[in-house]
Amino acid sequence: MKKNLILILALVAQYSSAQILNPVKWELSVVPVEPLEYDLVFTANIDNNWAIYSQFLEEGGPLPTVVSFEAASSYETLGDPYEKPLNKVTKHDAVFEMVVSKFYKRAVFVQRIKILKQTAFNLSGNIEYMTCDDSRCTYKPDNPFRFNYSPEKGLVVAATSAIESEIVTENSNTILYGMHPDQIKHYSETFKSAKSLWRIFALGVLGGLLALLTPCVFPMIPLTVSFFTKKTAETSVNSGFIKALLYGLFIVLVYLILSIPFHLLDSVNPDILNEISTNVWLNVIFFLIFIIFAFSFFGYYELTLPSRWTTFTSKGESVGGILGVFFMALTLSIVSFSCTGPILGSLLAGSLSADGGAWQLTAGMCGFGVALGFPFALFAMFPNMLKALPKSGGWLNTTKVVLGFLELALAFKFLSNADLVKHWGLLKIEVFLVIWILIFLGLALYIFGVLKFPHDSSLKKLSFMRISSGVLVFAFVLYLGSGFKFNEATKTFTPLTLLSGLAPPVGHSILHPNDTPNNFKSFKDFKKGVAYARKVNKPILLDFTGYACVNCRKMEEIVWSKPSIVPYFENEYVLISLYVDDKRELPDSQKIKVERLGGGSRTLTNFGHKWAHFQTEFFQSNSQPFYVLLSPDAKTELAPKVGYTPDEKDYESFLKLGLEAFNAL
Repeated sequence: MKKNLILILALVAQYSSAQILNPVKWELSVVPVEPLEYDLVFTANIDNNWAIYSQFLEEGGPLPTVVSFEAASSYETLGDPYEKPLNKVTKHDAVFEMVVSKFYKRAVFVQRIKILKQTAFNLSGNIEYMTCDDSRCTYKPDNPFRFNYSPEKGLVVAATSAIESEIVTENSNTILYGMHPDQIKHYSETFKSAKSLWRIFALGVLGGLLALLTPCVFPMIPLTVSFFTKKTAETSVNSGFIKALLYGLFIVLVYLILSIPFHLLDSVNPDILNEISTNVWLNVIFFLIFIIFAFSFFGYYELTLPSRWTTFTSKGESVGGILGVFFMALTLSIVSFSCTGPILGSLLAGSLSADGGAWQLTAGMCGFGVALGFPFALFAMFPNMLKALPKSGGWLNTTKVVLGFLELALAFKFLSNADLVKHWGLLKIEVFLVIWILIFLGLALYIFGVLKFPHDSSLKKLSFMRISSGVLVFAFVLYLGSGFKFNEATKTFTPLTLLSGLAPPVGHSILHPNDTPNNFKSFKDFKKGVAYARKVNKPILLDFTGYACVNCRKMEEIVWSKPSIVPYFENEYVLISLYVDDKRELPDSQKIKVERLGGGSRTLTNFGHKWAHFQTEFFQSNSQPFYVLLSPDAKTELAPKVGYTPDEKDYESFLKLGLEAFNAL
């Protein structure tokens, strides 16, 4: 960050003669509140693609917006300037490598003042701010304003205010810096951070590698290589090399195309993926589908796409050229569906259940396609490498059965989602852990050769790989059993960190029920929580969460339970948790039609709709978890908002920053 600032300062001289940018126009207004109290309203109208920054930023990043007033005995300011949350976006900034809050299109800052002397006087001050687009920034430190007060007219905007008349001071402090737009790429609200997308991409690669080791895909590698080798002999080496490369790229393209419809859904309604992922009956359907996938992998039946699809794509291969190579890639995807389909189903359902939906699905599909397509292209280009591959055999079916056990375990994750959202109480933590123990105990017995499935070949001896794998699975069974350990501090079972987000929360229990994480005092109604915060004069930690939210459970069970974090929840903050997937029906009086922030309208029918609309309307975010620190009256934000923050120190810094701002009020 220091290097970036040094770079900016070094470029001042270079750009001092350049055209002065003025993408922000300020407007001033005065709103009478009490006979001697006024709200001074500073409105920034911002050009498209430009943004200005919040007043509340950490050091080492962009420069905050600062509204300052000249000291005078004629008036006093009441508190700090308040910035309205409209158009405010908080996310990771790739340039400054930190989470920052900024405003697009329009920003409003309000300062309340009280008149102390009812005689004519001038009220003066200045606004300094930094504004940036995707490739450059400009710093505006000198934007004076002035108001006039008289007992007859009250407080009014002075006509000579520099920012009111849009006079921009051109001085040597204006800082311009130019960088390639790729260096200043801002993340879309569809996904949370590049780190999250890379993680999903890596999971997609893992899924593709697993699919590669199944009997539907692995044997096709030498067949494909044989085809390309024959074609190369008929044409030229260069032509064969290029076609092999295109083959791998087309495999990736096929899987990327599958994610396009979900982007269309996301653009129609930003909440639709959340609605899909938390839909009770869809989760039940996912549960049944995964059961079907599992028994398909066990070998009791085979899932295939309609044969006419394969016939159509096979005919396309005869076209030749680039189009023929594309149809070859499409044929591979269709023929191998019985093995890749269940894995892709897991990826699809997992992406819909996670924050970021469509973009995460695209990242996962891309990773899956890369892992599947790269070996085919590589071996097609260098056929001699085939000698290093293991021969097909019973191990391929073993891989498929192992995946079946994993599909069976994941099925209960979706049944758990439906159970939590609908409050059925069927799949409590004890029941879930017992089911998983039985599933993975069955997997261990299968690996050791005790259990058999229809397509298993006879097992003459246990290899080192089987023995070590079986021991690892059995160790995991013991780990699952440790989930029944009672925690005296929280009065619940001890959460299993590896299962956070997969298993139900430990408070969803038969023996030790608890309605709040870690036994913290919390509120699930915003008004009640604010009333209590005002009563005890403590700041608010507003937690937008969900019953089916994976990262929410990780935060609650892993981060919130840390010794350094617990005191903040127990002593410093009032916790208000609003569940955006709460399907309980609203009272008729609260079922209202509201306008969406991005256009259109919707009717709020349940509590989840109410809290989801509250989050998007006032905080311009639709992902969970999402944390906002507020003053006891919920009128002032105390720190930049954050989402999923798995690092304990980062989350503690966020909580500490809010406390410091609260103590300074």
